[in-house]
Amino acid sequence: MSMPVTNPLRIGLRQERVVPPQCLVIFGASGDLTHRKLVPALFELFKQRRLPSEFAILGCARRPWTDEIFKEKMEEALSSQIKESPKEWELFSQNLFYEPVDLQQPEHLVKLGERLEIIDKLKATHGHRTFYLSVSPKFYGSGCRALAAAGLLKDPKRSRVVIEKPFGRDFNSAQSLNSLVQGCAQESQIFRIDHYLGKETVQNILVLRFANTIFEPIWNRNYISSVQITSSETVGVEDRAGYYESSGALRDMVQNHLTQMLALTAMEPPGHFDPEAIRNEKAKVLQAVKLANEEKPWECCVRGQYSKGGSDEEPLLGYRDEPGVDPNSTTETYVAMKLFIDNWRWQGVPFYVRTGKRLAKRLSEVVLTFREAPVHLFDAAGGCPTSNQLILRIQPNEGAEFSFEVKSPGSGMRSRPVNMEFSYDESFGEPSDEGYVRLLADAMLGDPTLFTRSDEVEAAWRLYTPLLEKIEDSPWELPIYPYESRTWGPTESDLLIGKDQLLWRRP
Repeated sequence: MSMPVTNPLRIGLRQERVVPPQCLVIFGASGDLTHRKLVPALFELFKQRRLPSEFAILGCARRPWTDEIFKEKMEEALSSQIKESPKEWELFSQNLFYEPVDLQQPEHLVKLGERLEIIDKLKATHGHRTFYLSVSPKFYGSGCRALAAAGLLKDPKRSRVVIEKPFGRDFNSAQSLNSLVQGCAQESQIFRIDHYLGKETVQNILVLRFANTIFEPIWNRNYISSVQITSSETVGVEDRAGYYESSGALRDMVQNHLTQMLALTAMEPPGHFDPEAIRNEKAKVLQAVKLANEEKPWECCVRGQYSKGGSDEEPLLGYRDEPGVDPNSTTETYVAMKLFIDNWRWQGVPFYVRTGKRLAKRLSEVVLTFREAPVHLFDAAGGCPTSNQLILRIQPNEGAEFSFEVKSPGSGMRSRPVNMEFSYDESFGEPSDEGYVRLLADAMLGDPTLFTRSDEVEAAWRLYTPLLEKIEDSPWELPIYPYESRTWGPTESDLLIGKDQLLWRRP
């Protein structure tokens, strides 16, 4: 018997779409992403009753594991969740299978096809398959080619492929990869995943703007003076030095996560709520974004690299001292830049984006700062009004905050800023889903709304490729500035935004 609903905001929370009969095939099943994100997200979907009984997970990797070994590995990865839901795990684990596969060996793909036929009959999945490429980016193209050659992508209605970031290293490589992948499957079958788009507050940007008449009329250059988009991490490079040395913050975070957040914040209203209509508008706005100074990018971009810090009790290594990092590395762990959007809505409004590792706080947010009141009526009374701000918190504590001026208590007319806050956890009585939960469900449902289309990917790379080339060809023009671990980055980034008499928001 279900418990009575006491919070009216929770009504309908779990009226979610249920995934149709499906076999999810994870390549790279022995890897970190599968253990930390993918299978835990699938277990969460199972507990929410959003997976059908006709469902299977087939892990694939080069390691010669068996079904039982794969189940044991996943049980270790989900140990804390299993303690809370042992009965659900017992049922869920019956859907786990494993097949040793090397994507470079055609005979392995033949065996994979045969195994999938067996699973189809055993679990009644009717040939509906989603292939998840959780592998090194260098295998994205060859992996799709191998699947197509084995005939596993020939049915556009029953087969899909999910591809992790980074999708390319620059404009030319992204364009080539798109061409290769689209030669193996239709665009409707290709799901380029960015887990930031699965976060509730990122999706809520659309609802906040287009379902509330108080916001959309002022969401433009007439009322908004600047926009800040921040994604900061307190951790260092950890065990990703091999990948990070060839990537850096610009490729790892700015080109995808931050640029997608910018697109959702700045896009025009779609004609209707439809995946392609939304992605059309995102592509349009990305094609209008430009560096604030394309001729002198060093004047609108700051690169940094964390140095040692912490305390005597907990010392923190500098980036160049991390295992696997070149002692003379010029890879950036911090980027701040100023962008403009060359269209009617946003002409002249600076968009500042920044991201970094080993910063003072783990935080992702979009901050819209509104223009000051045209007349400061209360200056003579000792008031010092600040600009109104709308803060959209992506993580942690997903929600929103609006800062505005009120009168301070007393007989005078002093004003002070106060905050009006909304929290997902507090309002709905339960935390929002982790990004992969939503995105895995959408991929298996065939809903591409929150996935990036080929023209979006190419538009983002077209924007940043000249900057990347400048860094490689003339690194002295975009030097690396050191910053102490667990601070807010190099002081040069403060000077960048200070040119407009602005400050970075530091909660």
